[in-house]
Amino acid sequence: MQATFAARARTDARDWLIEADEPLAGLQLRNGGELPGPIVAPDLLQLVRKARNYRFRLARMIDARDESENVRAWVEVEPDTDGSGCVLSLSGWISEPVSELSLEDERERQLSLVRQLAGLVARLGPDQEMLAVESECCEISELVTRMRESIGLPWTDFVTLAGNGHKQPMHWRLLDGAGVTLEGSMREWRAHLVPLGKPTPGSAGFELYLVPDRPMPDQRPAEDTPTDGRTPGIGLEIAPVLRQPVSRIIANAETIRTQLAGPLADEYSNYAADITAAGEHLLALIDDLTTLEMVEDENFEPAPDQIDLADVARRAAGILGVRASERGVNIDVPGNEDRAPAIGEFRRVLQVLLNLLGNAIRYSPEGSQVWLRVDSNSDVSRVTVADQGEGLDEDQQGRVFGKFERLGRQGDGGSGLGLYISRRLAEAMGGTLEVESARGQGARFTLQLPADKDASGEM
Repeated sequence: MQATFAARARTDARDWLIEADEPLAGLQLRNGGELPGPIVAPDLLQLVRKARNYRFRLARMIDARDESENVRAWVEVEPDTDGSGCVLSLSGWISEPVSELSLEDERERQLSLVRQLAGLVARLGPDQEMLAVESECCEISELVTRMRESIGLPWTDFVTLAGNGHKQPMHWRLLDGAGVTLEGSMREWRAHLVPLGKPTPGSAGFELYLVPDRPMPDQRPAEDTPTDGRTPGIGLEIAPVLRQPVSRIIANAETIRTQLAGPLADEYSNYAADITAAGEHLLALIDDLTTLEMVEDENFEPAPDQIDLADVARRAAGILGVRASERGVNIDVPGNEDRAPAIGEFRRVLQVLLNLLGNAIRYSPEGSQVWLRVDSNSDVSRVTVADQGEGLDEDQQGRVFGKFERLGRQGDGGSGLGLYISRRLAEAMGGTLEVESARGQGARFTLQLPADKDASGEM
C-alpha cells in the first residue's frame, strides 16, 4: 500500500477532465478514458457534478480502480464562480493491488458509472411499460414529453433500435446494451436495463438508463422565457430541479433493496425500502404540485380524443398490478369484450384512474378485492372504481374532493391533492367525478365523460 500527495486537475462545464497531474492522469487513461475527455471514475464524476451544479466547494474521500489497483484519495473540488468548470486538488492517494471482484461487484461498479452518464432515466413495469420518465437533456425534450404523455406503453415504442426489426419489446436481456437512436438527437445512445424483483429478475419491473455516446451539452432553457405566457409558480419551478435527482435516489435505493450488488443484512434492505417509499412520495408530491398549477390555470384546456374507458381501466390495472399483489389485493378488470367509448384526453383519464385505483389499493384490507366497471349510453360513458375498504361517512364524502384534504389520515403517503386534481380534470373534460359510500361498506368513485357517439353507433 502506498500513500502520496496526488494531483491537481481541472474540469470544464461538460465535466470533462481537461488537465490532470499524475497519478490521476494515468488512472483516467488506464480506465479507457481520454485526456481531455469525460471523467471515467464514477465517484469523482459525481463529486465534480455536484460542486459545479450547486457552485459549492466540496471535499470527500473517493474510491476508484483500474485493472491492477484499488485507489482511495481525498478530493477537494473548487467550482468556478461562472459554472465554467472546477479546480481539483487530490491528496492522500492510497493504492493497493486489486482483489478479484465478484461478477455482482463488477456489475455494480459499471452501473454506478451508467447512472452518472445517463441522459434519460425511466422506471418500467414488468412488461417494460413506462411508469415514470426523467431527463434534463434539451435535445430530446419533445420526445420525453411524448413519453410522459404515453405512460403505460412500452419504452421501445419511442426509440429506434439499430438494425433490429423484431417485434418489441424483446426480452430485457436482448435489449440491455443495445444501441438506440432518439428522435431529435444527433448522438448515438445505448440502453441499459436493470431488472428488479426476486427470485425472477424483472418481476418487479426495471430501471432504464439511456446513455449518449458523447457528453450532454450544457444547455439550459432561458429562465426568463415563459413557455406558455404564464408566470411560473412553485410547481413548474421545483419540478425540473427535483425530478431527476429524486428519481435517481429511488433507483439507487431499489438497487440496494433488491440486493443486486450482493446479499445484505435485513435491516439495511429495510432501510433502502424506506428510502424508496420516501422518494416515491416526494416524486408524487412534485407531480401533484405541477399538475395543480396546470389545472387551476384559467387557460387550461385538455386535448379531447376518442378513447375507450374499458381500455384505459385495463391499462391502469396493469400498471398498478404489482402494487396490488404486494398488498394482497385482487383487481377485477373489465373484460376484453367490454367497451365504453368516450371523449376525453387519454393521459388525463389514465391519470384520474391511476389515482382512484391507487387509493382503493392503499385503503383496502389484505385479501380484499377492487372492481373496475364500465357502462355507457348514447350521452355518457362511465367507469367506476369500487373497493371493500372502511368507506366514508356523509361528512367525509362532502370533504373528500377538497384541496389538501386527507380526512385526518396521517403517514399514508398521500398529499391530499389527488382527488381534488382528479375532479378538476374530469370537469375540464366536460365530465364529473362523484363518490358513493357508507361507513363500513367500501367506496365507489365514478368518472363520467361525454360518450363518443360515433363509436357508440358502431357497437
